[in-house]
Amino acid sequence: MVVQHILVSFGDKIPGKKSARTESEARELAGQLLERARKGEDFDALVKQYTDDQHPGIYAMFNRGMRPQGRDEYPRQGMVPCFGDLSFSLAPGGIGMCELDATRSPYGWHIIKRIK
Repeated sequence: MVVQHILVSFGDKIPGKKSARTESEARELAGQLLERARKGEDFDALVKQYTDDQHPGIYAMFNRGMRPQGRDEYPRQGMVPCFGDLSFSLAPGGIGMCELDATRSPYGWHIIKRIK
């Protein structure tokens, strides 16, 4: 399973990286980006312009109880809980968002598109 994501963060939520955005600015931007992505805007271009993670923000993951199919796959449980849960709930081409949550999505909002 492969996803691409945009991380929209604020303040000092990402260790070692400071963002000038406030929490309310980040929430608003994440909502706008989700809407734009769902309307068909080029997701990779949105990632490139807006992510607080690294471009291209593509992650291959394997589910609980499975073994990796390649060297660059991450275990579902190795991601923040909302990231893994949402990624595996999306159909290919589907787009969803993890809301900021202290335990399930502590770094900010993740807008995730399932690639395959």
